This record gives sequence, C-alpha cells and structure tokens, in this order.
Amino acid sequence: MHPLLRLALAASLLAPLSSGRAAQKAEQPQPAENQPSKKTASQEKKPQEAPSPAEPAPAHPEAKAGEEKKEEHYDMTEVPPLVTHHQITVEGKTLKYTATVGRLPIKREDGKIEAEMFFVAYTLDGQEVSRRPLTFAFNGGPGSASIWLHMGALGPRRVGLTAEGFLPPAPYHLEDNPSTLLDRSDLVLVDAIGTGFSRAETAELAKKFWGVKGDIEAFSEFIRMYISRYERWSSPLFLLGESYGTTRSAGIAGKLAEQGIYFNGITLLSMVLNFQTLAETKTNDEPYIFLIPSFTMIAAYHHKLAPDLEQDLEKARQAAEQWAAGDYARALADGDRLSAADRQKTIEQLARYTGLTKDVIDQADLRIDVRKFTHYLLIDQKVRVGRLDGRYTGPDPEGLLDTPFYDPTEANILAPFTAVFSNYVRTELGYKSDMPYPVFARAGGLEREWDWGPAIEGFPDTASALSHAMVRDPFLKVLVMEGYYDLATPYYAANYTMEHLHVPAKYRSQISFATYEAGHMVYLPLAGLKKMKSDEAAFIAAATRGQ
Repeated sequence: MHPLLRLALAASLLAPLSSGRAAQKAEQPQPAENQPSKKTASQEKKPQEAPSPAEPAPAHPEAKAGEEKKEEHYDMTEVPPLVTHHQITVEGKTLKYTATVGRLPIKREDGKIEAEMFFVAYTLDGQEVSRRPLTFAFNGGPGSASIWLHMGALGPRRVGLTAEGFLPPAPYHLEDNPSTLLDRSDLVLVDAIGTGFSRAETAELAKKFWGVKGDIEAFSEFIRMYISRYERWSSPLFLLGESYGTTRSAGIAGKLAEQGIYFNGITLLSMVLNFQTLAETKTNDEPYIFLIPSFTMIAAYHHKLAPDLEQDLEKARQAAEQWAAGDYARALADGDRLSAADRQKTIEQLARYTGLTKDVIDQADLRIDVRKFTHYLLIDQKVRVGRLDGRYTGPDPEGLLDTPFYDPTEANILAPFTAVFSNYVRTELGYKSDMPYPVFARAGGLEREWDWGPAIEGFPDTASALSHAMVRDPFLKVLVMEGYYDLATPYYAANYTMEHLHVPAKYRSQISFATYEAGHMVYLPLAGLKKMKSDEAAFIAAATRGQ
C-alpha cells in the first residue's frame, strides 16, 4: 500500500508587527489541573521568556566504547501556556481576540504524562462561551504539523502568497487574514505527536501514537482535556481535518461519541477515509478509476485536451466521471480477458481524458497512477506536474528520467510556511523555544513507520467510525471540501466513500459538499480561501441553528 505522502501548504511570518496588533503583556491562564497556581517572579516580569516549553533533557555523556547510549528523554513537566492579546479587522469590524499557546499532557490511567501536544488557540473576546462555536483543526500526513491550515486558511494571520497561491519571491511575509474563521468560531490548531512542538517522552514511547488507533486516541484525549480545562463542554463543537486529518476526524467522532462528546459538525477537507480508494495494488483497481476526472481537469488546465473538451470543463468532467465508472471500470475488471479491440478503444478514450500519449497508456497496461501522470503529462516541456496541486509545475532537480518521485507543489510552499510560522510563534505569540519545529515527523518518513492496523482487516478505514457517529447523533452535519486539481486525495474517490457510508436517507441529508478550482490545499489561491471561509461559515451557521 502507498500511504499518503507528505501534505503541505503554508504561510509567511517575517513581516514586523503591525500597529494595533503587537502582542501585549503575556498572561498565564487561570490555574488548572497540574498547573502552578501562582506566577513566578520571572514569569511576571518577562512572560515571553518563561521556561522554554519542554526542552529536551540534557544530553547524556558520550557512552564509552562498546556501551549503548541511553534513550533521550523529553521533560514532561507542565509549563503554563502563554496568553497574548491582539486585534484584526474582518469585514469592516474590529475583532479583539486572545491567543493561547502551549502544550497539553496526554496521560496514562495512573496519571503519568507520556506526551504533550502543542496547540495554538484563538478565542474572540467578550463572547458567551456556551453559545460560541469551537473548532479543533489539524493537518494530516500522517506526520504533518498543522501550520498549513493555521497559517494558510483559518488563523487571523497568514502567509503572503500570490493571488493564485504560488510562491512569491523571498523574503516571505506575514499578513492579516481577512478570511479567518475567527469571526465565526474560536479555533484550536493542534500538532500531532512527533511534529511541531508536540513530543512523547521518548522516541520509543512515540511509537504508541504513530498509528491509526494511537493517533485517534491522542487527539481524542487532547480534545477532552481542552474542553475540560478551558470549560468549553457547553460550546458547539466542530472538527476540521485536512487529508489524513479527515481520517483522524472520522475516528475521533466515533470514539468521542462513545464518551458522550458529540460534535455539531465535521469538515473533511481533501478527504480520505477508506484507503482502498487511494492505494492501488495488483488486486485493487479502484484508485485508477477515481483518478480519471482529476486527470481530466489538470490536463485541461495545461491545455492538453482536445478543444471540444476544453470548451466546457464542467461537461468534460462529468463525461470523464461517467466513462471512468462505466466503460473504463469494466475494461479493468476484464483484466487479461479484455479483447484487443476493447483494449484499443480504452487506450484511445484514456488518452482523450488524460492528455497522455497512447504509447504511455499502452505501456502502463491501461493503469495510470499519480507518478506516471505527473511525469508524462508535460514531459515535452521537461517539467513535472504537482501531485498536491496539479496547477503547479517545475523541473525535477534530479533530472527528467529515472528519478525519484518529485512534487513541485511542496517546493512552492514549504519554505514560506516554515519561515513565517517560526518567526510568528516566537515574536507575536511569545512562545520561545530552542526545540526544532519539524513540519514533517522523521523528515517525512513517518508514513513508512505508521501502524496502519492488522492486515486481516484490509485497507485502513475510518468511514465506519463516521457512520457510527452520525447514527448516534442524527443532528451531526458533515461538510466535504474537495479540490479538482488534487491528486493526493481525488475528489471522485471522496464522493464514492460518502456514497457508501451505509446510513439511512435521513442521515445522508446531513452531508453537503463544496468544490474548488484548486488542489489539495483549496485555500492557497485567494479565490479558494474566500470560498472556503464562506462555505465553512454557512456550515457552522446551519449546524448551530437553534443553539
């Protein structure tokens, strides 16, 4: 199986603080479980220089020859979060808000802290919390920090990109986000353990959380802990996950429903719940089918389709869906029994809807995966097409042929998001730490170590957990957001999953969809960001109506 490759999209933070927004005196929150009840003198005078959050313990002396080094431990002593105050103007209104930055403990049943999860929370001042929506948001990977949603879409400050969402020239800058969701919901951005500033006590213990089950349990406990410490049990609750974060969201909803914690709404951005729709194998042709409409949209964007298809993209997309689910699916199902005439007809149609040459399709045995498509679509121009966002193109730094997989999308977004957030969290939010902030756990290799569950259960799947949560709570609403240029989690695969939840019509009516002329991170283009805000605001309003 091919787990999700690293996700990304981003924001920049190198601009100086603007007037009216500079962080004021940092405060500590009200005392809570296992937190100090009084400030120390150093915290009172220089709150932004409070003890560096959970710094790694001092390195062990070099082991003598022939001896093993002891496993490195991280200090799990709790440090109170930092609180700062800011303001921003959204739709002509000044919003005063509080930012809370810190880590919450993940404990064993005996109270021992095994890990701490880093979060940044934004709460609108002067609100009645019992009626104020609260959204927990996170990216996926698995093994990705949540700076993409934080600094690209939801937070009050975002990375400055071009209007199309492409890489600007350095130095990168931070700017106000007029499309922040903060005017409609308080926000909590959370990093998975092993990413950002979230850490387990030891590397060995971290493995407990690096899997479908352990990851869901950690995030579920974080949410329970947060709403307990900050007294938000009575607030309308929402989840917003991106990519593998949607896998996690569905699992969280199912797990917490069993504990009496229900959500008003769940937003699944660039969704994958059932990995059978995503991971092609010798005996699983489903992913090839679900990729076709996205191939069509990307080929049209780069003007690789016939004129009649490019004249009406909506009609072309629908035709691609019908052909993929019909004639193409039947051709793949026939396998080696496919006649020569039907094979040739399939090659011709596949070339028509993908923009690839007939020779490439023939050599691929009618099965075009993401790697082949992104490599060959614009090979005449000697550039690759993006996987996360098919609008992006770029030459492979390793050359044109016989090279590892390369996605030019990441090259456009990684640097600005990393640089901007690293500056923002230390300056405007006052969270100073010498710890590294890994955007991807294990340099992006965590996907290979991830515990996907027992093989006997088949492909990883949390769609059943979502259906269980929906059946338990008939008021739960679900919004699926999908980009047409996304090859990491194709929209047609997401639609198929949602059409096979096996829930009655009454519950299916609670599901809605929003589509974007964008890729995996629909919020990168400015138009996509504005539409995402509008769609999510309407979703929250519908899910809290009557509250």
